[in-house]
Amino acid sequence: MSNQDYLDTEEFGRISFDFRGYLFKILNLWKLVLLSISTALLIAYFINVRKQNIYKLNSLISVENDQNPFFTANTSISFNWGGVSGKVGKIITAIKTRTHNEKVVDSLQFYMQYLVNGKYRKEDVYKNVPFDFQIDKSKPQVLSYPVGIRFLDNNEFEVFTEFEGAKRSAQKYDNKSINSISVQTGVFTKKYKNGELIDLPFLNGRLVLKTSSQVKTGSEFFIQFSNFDGIVNSYKNKIIIGAFSKSASSVLQLQLAGTNKAKIVDYLNATSAILSKSELEKKNLYATNTIRFIDSSLATVNLNLIDVTDEMNKFRKQNKVFNVTDEISQVSNQLRAYDLTKEQEQLKLNYLDNLETYLKTKTDYTEIAAPTSVGIEESNILSSVSKIIALASERQNLEYTTKESSALFKELDKQIDSEKNVLLEVIKSTKKTLGIQLSTINRSIVNLEAKLIDLPEDQQQFLKIQRKLDISQEAYNIYTAKRSEAAIVKAANISDISVIDEAKDIGGGRIGPNKSLNYMMALMLGFFIPMFLIFMLFLLDNTIHGSDEIEQLSKIPILGLIGKYNYKNNLIVFEKSKSAVAESFRSIRSSLQFLYKKLENNQGKTLMITSSVSGEGKTFCSINIATVYALSGKKTILLGLDLRKPKIFGDFNIDNDKGVVNYLIGESDFEEVKYVTHIENLDVVPSGPIPPNPSELLMSDQMKILIDQLRKDYDMIVLDTPPLGLVTDALELTQYADATIFMVRLDYTKKGMLALVNAKYRAGEVKNISFVLNFYKHKTNHNYGYGYGYGYGYGYGVYGNAYHEKDKKSIWKRIKKVFNRA
Repeated sequence: MSNQDYLDTEEFGRISFDFRGYLFKILNLWKLVLLSISTALLIAYFINVRKQNIYKLNSLISVENDQNPFFTANTSISFNWGGVSGKVGKIITAIKTRTHNEKVVDSLQFYMQYLVNGKYRKEDVYKNVPFDFQIDKSKPQVLSYPVGIRFLDNNEFEVFTEFEGAKRSAQKYDNKSINSISVQTGVFTKKYKNGELIDLPFLNGRLVLKTSSQVKTGSEFFIQFSNFDGIVNSYKNKIIIGAFSKSASSVLQLQLAGTNKAKIVDYLNATSAILSKSELEKKNLYATNTIRFIDSSLATVNLNLIDVTDEMNKFRKQNKVFNVTDEISQVSNQLRAYDLTKEQEQLKLNYLDNLETYLKTKTDYTEIAAPTSVGIEESNILSSVSKIIALASERQNLEYTTKESSALFKELDKQIDSEKNVLLEVIKSTKKTLGIQLSTINRSIVNLEAKLIDLPEDQQQFLKIQRKLDISQEAYNIYTAKRSEAAIVKAANISDISVIDEAKDIGGGRIGPNKSLNYMMALMLGFFIPMFLIFMLFLLDNTIHGSDEIEQLSKIPILGLIGKYNYKNNLIVFEKSKSAVAESFRSIRSSLQFLYKKLENNQGKTLMITSSVSGEGKTFCSINIATVYALSGKKTILLGLDLRKPKIFGDFNIDNDKGVVNYLIGESDFEEVKYVTHIENLDVVPSGPIPPNPSELLMSDQMKILIDQLRKDYDMIVLDTPPLGLVTDALELTQYADATIFMVRLDYTKKGMLALVNAKYRAGEVKNISFVLNFYKHKTNHNYGYGYGYGYGYGYGVYGNAYHEKDKKSIWKRIKKVFNRA
């Protein structure tokens, strides 16, 4: 059979991933996997018990276009926001604004927390404390530090703290300013009576027990204040609003998550209430501006009416009452009518002048009064004013949620400017019309006054005063009616936002933490992390761990297996002949006989024992194989040909002063370097002093002469050679070897070394080579087919350090060794 029959180079180097070996590695490290899973589950348990429950609650609100029941064509003191769809978008925007959330937080005082000591943290006990703390908003409250309240009895308590630094941040909640305050370091306590004013640098207000509340003596609570802006920002980001369903787009759902359900309920309901109130204020904005405008005008008219009344009374005192003819009375009535019409038209003209100036000089267009307040019914003016106010209000809402540079602002400003330009043109046109009407009225007045020119002067004076009095009284009546109209509209307005389903704690609502998911994640991580680590170790591990790996990597046969046996020296076969290790060497001897039977010569047989590197048990195997042959009656000699690292002499109590080296250089005769051991039929020739040229000595003719002579004198010649993978000495000796044993130490020999052996075997540099596995351990789940059930490795120690520097074992290698023994 050719060497190629034993070794397929195409197969070597293309070995697929060893799933079976990986599985066995996992099974061997099952303790690590179990420990990892247990640790992960334990961590998940502690996370679950320490995490606060998170709840999510919701409420429903409706956005409708509720029309004022008093709204008519003659009471146009309101404006449309753009329909229900436009309102929904504005409501969603409003709820996410900072202004709205500031109102909610301020109304609920959510910047103040009531806490008690819990098992793992201070727990929020909102609404579950027997007292209320009425804060003084004008004075500072310490931020982010729990101030303790300890009750001494139902009527007395003490405030206690323990500040570490002398400076703390504090906030005044009236103007939201934050300043640094000085506090007393160390333990601080001060007693107070129930309801007594607390005036401290870090706490200001009154603590008032709730009605019929009882407190346990010694019970402790904590009050903690938070930054107002931070709390507002937190709720602004957490509150969620959206359409409840596609079919009911005007119904919105508010959602909020948190750790305290009572707080969530109050925040959602307060949000709805404040939102409804704010929207009603916006809806009343037009009427409110109109009432304000009418009130200012009414004050002026009232003063004028008082002056004219006083003038009339004064005139009556100074002159007797005149009786005028019916004709004169009729003319006077006509003049009064024209004066009233003139006054009304003049009011419209004044309003338009003021509106034009306002539009040109102001940027906030939400303060415009209703044109109907002065009797302007021009549809274009009413429509334009309504649109401008709506757009201005929309821009104000947008300022809280959008950057000024946003394109939305540009679009709104463009719409406002466009509508404003249209309104200015309409105002200009309307003013011209009013001017013409006033000119006509003035001409009519002049014509009628000409008819009264022939009357006595006192009668003319009386009629003028009477006309002014009638005009003032009529103007007063008109403004009073308009104000009443606006007040009715405002009072009758209802909010377009109504609560369909308010937030309520009815149990449940918990959304986190997902304890089952945490345990599942822990189980997965606890399993897959060690799987990954084992996988990486398996991939990076290039050492040989079992006979099956050798069968995959090489076609060279395995001659035998050697297990571990802790003993004081290497003479196990001689001194412990009944041990399993001794039996394994006898088995190797029997297997060698099949190799030697194929040899034609009848002279002594040679056996070369080598390995890839030092430390694989080559010397140990050489000594015990030589011993097992000697004990079987074969005349045996053990040659120490590892000239670089002499080793075999120590176990036979001989020195290494003379040996093979001395013979090869002609310094001594063979009999002088040969030692008869205390083991029958076994002679030993040590290496001798380390030469400067070991390879040249082993290649010398003297070596060939020595081997030829030994074949004649001995039945078995065992050659203990240097490692094949480190130096070339062993290759020089293969010419003398009838059989070669290559030692493989499991968990130590590198897989790459088998490639070296395969190459040399394929090239014919070594012949009749077989593997002997050292440090073998029989496992039911691995390396099946071989093994004898004895220990793992043997106790002769490390081979030595002649060919490479010995690395100290790292901690990781020690840990790895422990797991490999699992």
